[in-house]
Amino acid sequence: MTKALFLDIDGTLVSFATHQIPASTIQALEEAKQRGHLVFIATGRPRILINNLAPLQQRSLIDGYVTMNGGYCYAGTKVVYKRPVPQPDVQTLVDYCGRQGVPCILVGEDDIAVYRPDERIRRVFGEYLSVTVPIPTVGIEAAARTDIYQLTPFVDRQQEAEVMPLLPGSEAGRWHPAFADITARGNNKQRGIDEMARYFGLALSDTVAIGDGGNDISMLKHAGTGIAMGNASPEVKAAADYVTTTVDDGGIAQALRHFGII
Repeated sequence: MTKALFLDIDGTLVSFATHQIPASTIQALEEAKQRGHLVFIATGRPRILINNLAPLQQRSLIDGYVTMNGGYCYAGTKVVYKRPVPQPDVQTLVDYCGRQGVPCILVGEDDIAVYRPDERIRRVFGEYLSVTVPIPTVGIEAAARTDIYQLTPFVDRQQEAEVMPLLPGSEAGRWHPAFADITARGNNKQRGIDEMARYFGLALSDTVAIGDGGNDISMLKHAGTGIAMGNASPEVKAAADYVTTTVDDGGIAQALRHFGII
């Protein structure tokens, strides 16, 4: 029976230590594809920042992408689903970041920019996530543009709790203590799975989600099978049906063998 694998990138497919996809993961996904299974990416990254999947892309192993935490989904050149953050919420959040003096990344369909950048952008995106794409700086007027699919304010949990009631059309996902990802309400990785399943004619029971971060919890709970990486937090592990080994210890290959997918 064909399974549809939905895989997070950072901390799941790609090691935080090496910024590479482990060889065991590449081999496991090649075997899964050979057996007729489908492979999807499910990430908080926008398309423009997906710069670390070349070993999979060069082997044509990826069938589709759930990006921006479900806000923008595509397969090949086909946009399967997209829905931007309501414009009033964009303006409110950018105004809030201005008052708090914190950076906020704004992501459109094909572009990305940052309002009020500081050292945290370089440290988190440049060093921790190994993002090599330049992120230009914009002024507050950028919030007046339409079709912002995700905002990433560098707010702590207390600030997140303070601002989210002011954004009635949005929801937050957090997988890093330094920032939260804000998408339109209802846009999360669970939604991404549903949209891809509808487009490809898949049964939800045949979906397998694998992740390690807080923004993966919705899809781990929703998929037919939810798998947490060994390097995931206790909260993420509690949401999963199965906990595999870490990304650097062959966690994806181990999980796919455990469930007979390879």
